[in-house]
Amino acid sequence: MRIVLFCENKYAIDILNPIQMEAARERTNEILWYVHSKKIPEFPLKDEVAWTNSMQEVYNFSPESIFVPGNIVPYYLPGVKIQVFHGYAAEKKDHWVIRRYFDTYFTQGPFFTRGFARLAKKYKDFEVLETGWPRQDWIKEHLHAFDEEKQQMLQRNGRKRLVLYAPTFSPSLTSLPYLKKALVDLVEQEKDILLIMKFHPLTKQEWVDEYKALAEKHDAIMWIDDFSVTKYQIMADVMISDTSSTIYEFLLLDKPVITFRAVAKDIYWKNITDITLLRQAYREVLTDQKSAQLRKWVIDNYDPYLDGQVAHRMLEGTRDYIRRHGVPAKRSLNIWRKYTSIKTFGRVKK
Repeated sequence: MRIVLFCENKYAIDILNPIQMEAARERTNEILWYVHSKKIPEFPLKDEVAWTNSMQEVYNFSPESIFVPGNIVPYYLPGVKIQVFHGYAAEKKDHWVIRRYFDTYFTQGPFFTRGFARLAKKYKDFEVLETGWPRQDWIKEHLHAFDEEKQQMLQRNGRKRLVLYAPTFSPSLTSLPYLKKALVDLVEQEKDILLIMKFHPLTKQEWVDEYKALAEKHDAIMWIDDFSVTKYQIMADVMISDTSSTIYEFLLLDKPVITFRAVAKDIYWKNITDITLLRQAYREVLTDQKSAQLRKWVIDNYDPYLDGQVAHRMLEGTRDYIRRHGVPAKRSLNIWRKYTSIKTFGRVKK
């Protein structure tokens, strides 16, 4: 099977890499990454995988399947177009918008399956298959890979617990303008905490510079300039955030989360609206049984598939779709969607 892993944004790399690894293990697949040159000027896997930033090359490759953790994919490309999602943020309205670009949706867990199954009945032009989220395969494989590194970090700084601050980049939702002093107070009053800060790649540079400077002034605060947040989610004991999809990824590890002014219909963690309550919230979440029960609900409903087999299910599901329907030559869309597709990714010569 000829597979395209479609990276419009940098966050897609971590999501798609488990599919690359599983497809390569099978040794029966040809794999090509599409990497958007403007949004991903430096591709971290450039020396490890076959890739291109040319849509014409993607078209000439004649894919049989295209895995997309984003909202749009060129309609004119051949192949089964598969939505694999870029997170778990069900409270964001665009998570549920059907843009008609996809032949099938591979959902993370029962909560999402129910929602998209209802939409499939309404639109009648796509299927839904529950597989789990591919990044969970990497997490399964690396659950204890960083234990020693974590202990060394804590010992070097004379601390006992790792707290991750991972805010969203969105100016209307981020906690960055509000939490700086509260975070400093937290590490100064709670002597067991080593605070690590990992920001979204799209965060405003002025905020990045401000918090980098903060980390330089405080021994108990570390700035993380790494590509992926997932490693530090695995290492951390508690996460502080706001309205970010990383909240759900952390909850799925069965670890406590504190948010500041989270915009969500349903709250499955500790949310505060007063920055002076951060220290109290930290102490509460360490032993709060109600929060632990809510996390269990999230695990069971959002994504229970921490079995290392998500990418395998996705490849099997794709082959099953092709067996039943064949390989689509293109995706039929209205004029507006076609225009949006061409405006975003350009045309190709057929």
